[in-house]
Amino acid sequence: LGPAEGRAAVLLQPFVHQVGGHTSMLTYDEHTVCKPLVSQELSFYESLPLAMRQFTPQYKGIVSVHLKKDSLGNLTLIASPGLGQPDGTAGGDPPVTLWHKCKWSHTQVTKTFKDSCPGKMLLRTDLQYHTDSLLEEANGKQPERKSHNPWGLHCHRQHLNRMSSKHNENKLHQFLLLENVVSKYSYPCILDLKMGTRQHGDDASEEKKARHIKKCEQSTSASLGVRICGMQVYQADTGHFLCKDKYYGRKLSPEGFQQTLRQFLCNGNQLRTDLLEPIILRLKALLAVIRKQSSYRFYSSSLLIIYDGQEHKESADHHLPFPKTHGTTNPSRVDVRMIDFAHTTFKGSKSNPNPTPHDGPDHGYIFGLENLIKILQSLSEGK
Repeated sequence: LGPAEGRAAVLLQPFVHQVGGHTSMLTYDEHTVCKPLVSQELSFYESLPLAMRQFTPQYKGIVSVHLKKDSLGNLTLIASPGLGQPDGTAGGDPPVTLWHKCKWSHTQVTKTFKDSCPGKMLLRTDLQYHTDSLLEEANGKQPERKSHNPWGLHCHRQHLNRMSSKHNENKLHQFLLLENVVSKYSYPCILDLKMGTRQHGDDASEEKKARHIKKCEQSTSASLGVRICGMQVYQADTGHFLCKDKYYGRKLSPEGFQQTLRQFLCNGNQLRTDLLEPIILRLKALLAVIRKQSSYRFYSSSLLIIYDGQEHKESADHHLPFPKTHGTTNPSRVDVRMIDFAHTTFKGSKSNPNPTPHDGPDHGYIFGLENLIKILQSLSEGK
């Protein structure tokens, strides 16, 4: 390992709040996640329009990760920032060693997920929900709950299998370092929405193109320009998260989509109507920005809507009559962020110097945002 050996070694953990996507997200530190580098996504972050910065995770650089495997089958992920950047220049950061040493058996990954969730932070699937309640009724005791958001776990296992099956120990895998946009939330409620009426990139094969077109036609992507890709929402009454994955989202009708949006704002006790206005305002601000981005096409990118499932005590318990002006900046700490730009194309992209020319803004994305805003407005009007 050389000189990097003694430096702050960081345990690369699976990112427990991943609700969608298919790439494994890893936790680098409390405020940073990393994901495998795709040159088109890097190109997007490097030339990000200023107006869009408040709606995307902050880009923090690149780390090179290589995989070591010992005779017992332990996998070690070691990363050093600044080494082997795509343009060949070494960054100024000192190398950092990241390692992940353990047998990646099913139980081990599951344990990692459980350990990295504080106390009540158990993520659950519907299936577990039903088996749990059956068990409770049978013996009257609360069963031991061992659940976590299953989607991130699934991605992580697949990713490790892909990395280790290649067996190329010396191959450097490059990862993007990005802001962890949920790090400030105690109980992050996350809705992952796949935006736009078209999901395939310009570079997609005919077979992939046909597959994506079919998925759009059979889901709300065609009718609404948006479909649910994943969700976790904290249920204050049970102290657990309710989770939905992309397969659930694909089957929804427009009415089902609206119902699920409502469910995302339900904490098990009540509908969080206080969140509607701040979410709508932020979506409208994003809409204004997207309308101004000529030549950009955000194929297959996602939009995250995030809020904290733990309400602020004073407003929840006492219903204090705050004047309307109180905390109008962002009273409910709502956030809206665009993520996943591996298939985003725009004029002047370094990774794709001659993109298919697209004129004007991304109308499919705009269509999705407008419908999302309409649906949220109808919820706020009590429909």
